[in-house]
Amino acid sequence: MIDFKDKTVVVLGAARQGLALAKYAAHHGAKIIITDQRSFEQLAAARESVSELDPEWVCGEHPLSLLDRADMLCVTAGADLRIPFLQEALKRNIPVWNDAAIFLHEVKNPIIAITGSSGKTTTTTLVGRMAKAAAKSGQNVWVGGNIGFALMSFIDDIKPDDIVVLELSSFQLELVKNSPHVAAILNITPNHLDRHETMENYTAAKVNILRYQSEKDIAVLFRENGLSWDQRKNLHGDLVSFGFEEPDSSENRAVYLKDSEIVYRENGLETSIMNTNSILLRGRHNVCNVMAACAIAAAAGFSQDAMRKGVEGFTGVPHRLQWVRNYHGADWYNDSIATAPERTMAAIHSFHEPLVLLLGGRDKHLPWDELAAEIQNRAHCVILFGEAAELIEGALKQAQTKDRPDVIRCELLEDAVKAAAKECREGDVVLLSPGGTSYDAFLNFEERGDRFTEWVKALE
Repeated sequence: MIDFKDKTVVVLGAARQGLALAKYAAHHGAKIIITDQRSFEQLAAARESVSELDPEWVCGEHPLSLLDRADMLCVTAGADLRIPFLQEALKRNIPVWNDAAIFLHEVKNPIIAITGSSGKTTTTTLVGRMAKAAAKSGQNVWVGGNIGFALMSFIDDIKPDDIVVLELSSFQLELVKNSPHVAAILNITPNHLDRHETMENYTAAKVNILRYQSEKDIAVLFRENGLSWDQRKNLHGDLVSFGFEEPDSSENRAVYLKDSEIVYRENGLETSIMNTNSILLRGRHNVCNVMAACAIAAAAGFSQDAMRKGVEGFTGVPHRLQWVRNYHGADWYNDSIATAPERTMAAIHSFHEPLVLLLGGRDKHLPWDELAAEIQNRAHCVILFGEAAELIEGALKQAQTKDRPDVIRCELLEDAVKAAAKECREGDVVLLSPGGTSYDAFLNFEERGDRFTEWVKALE
């Protein structure tokens, strides 16, 4: 257990994770200092939410003098480890923890955790549903991390036999020194290079999910993603793999697609889990997500009946190819979760209908050229918005080989919705799948998706 008693803990950032960290450390005997770059007035709601802790507040800056009093630092996953305050803390060997590092250190249950550049929220949700189907009477299932509850908000309520399923981002994994019992890397593709700078740094953060496993633990890897599959040479324990193609006989435990059946093989025995017709989610990438969830469930010891029950009736997670309404004969979809061009590629491959595509937001220093080339054949109109609009327009012009698609520039997403309403035709799909983050105009992708949904429903 981490010894918080009578320690001075500096919490960097007063958002949801930071406040949960402050409450946890205070509950375990720490004296709390919260520092945030926002003003004292701007933090009124945050201050009220932790007023019973009576923390010290340092607002508007992160002065290095705070480190003179700090026994440890607790940071939100969004805190950039490159900032001078954290660099100086690391230089002084002051322990730096985030919620994932504390959670994986403190909770002794056999945790199931999932990371990946794409698909992790849908897969985590599916595994959570499978876990609930597999749970025994009185056994709770906790699903959280990068989705749902902040990790620290339920750590003291978890019973020894409860099932814990986590989604973990590269930001959360940067500081972890413990790995879960079942660790899944769905895929690793270019993402968050504005934060990690290089693919090597980004990959290293992701791989922390299994770096500290023992011979008793299990990794779940995607055979058809190079950076995920490469990690098998560094494993300490067992492996369950997944992929579309049937693996060779050396893969003892594997999930794959055979005709239209999702199949699990172990010790040479092949059994069918389900037919892909029972999957209500659109797109080949969602078939892959279901196979990943089945592989993770197999690693966790869930029955195939629990796997099927977890998939049955599941229509998706909000903001992930979420149908909003039919307007002017076109179906409108909210895929605000798509914050990288690769995610947008997966989304457009889910439809055969003509597309009106809404792209934009804030760029993450990722390439747009492959998506721009694909758009030439899939969309008759592209509507750009936000900070990245000019950048994306340049990529579309470079890729353009014919008169289509029409490209329209808007400053705001709301304006893009109105433009799409004028451009869409009967039989179209209007798809918000931005390819960029929401931070140029919204708090997060959920807020962006919510506003999009409101504006689309208000169209008359």
